[in-house]
Amino acid sequence: MLERLRIPFESISPDVDETPHPGETPAALALRLSIAKAQAVAGKHPGSIVIGSDQVATIDGVPIGKPGNFERAQQQLRQLSGRVVEFHSALAVTDGQRIEQADIITYCHFRTLSEAAIDAYLHAEQPFDTAGSAKAESLGIALMESMRSDDPTAIIGLPLIALTGMLSRFGLDPLRSAS
Repeated sequence: MLERLRIPFESISPDVDETPHPGETPAALALRLSIAKAQAVAGKHPGSIVIGSDQVATIDGVPIGKPGNFERAQQQLRQLSGRVVEFHSALAVTDGQRIEQADIITYCHFRTLSEAAIDAYLHAEQPFDTAGSAKAESLGIALMESMRSDDPTAIIGLPLIALTGMLSRFGLDPLRSAS
C-alpha cells in the first residue's frame, strides 16, 4: 500500500507483544500497538521517519482476533453474519523525537452469510491470519453489504489519507517526492 505514495521505504517487522492489557479498549489497543511498533523500529533506525500501524476488529466492543485456523474462522464469520463490525486502523508516525497518531474507524456491515458461502470463502482465501476472517482487499469484499469510513484504505490496514497528512508534517510530502 505504501508504494502507492511513491516514496522510498523499507519494511521492518518489529518484535512487539500484541497481547491486550486487561480492560484495554480495542481503540486503545490498536493505538498502543501502532505506537509501540513505530518506536521499536525508530529505536534501531535513528534519523528515519517510521510508520507503525495495527488493526483491531471489534463487535459489541469486544475485540475479534485472528482466527488461526479454519474452524475458528467459521465461528467468527457465523458470529459476524448480518452484523456491523468496527475496525480500528491505528497509525503512528515518528522521527524518534516526536510522534503523531490516529485511529481511523471503518464500519463493515456483513451480509447474512450461509454456511456454504462461509465455507466457499474460507477454502478460497484462507484468511486465518486476518482479524474478522475477511480480507476486504480481495474476495472478502463479497462478504460485505456495505462499508463506511473517512478513509477507504483504512480497512486494508494502512489509512493512506491520514498517513499523507502525517508524513507532510514530518517534512515528507508524497506529491513533492513524486515529481
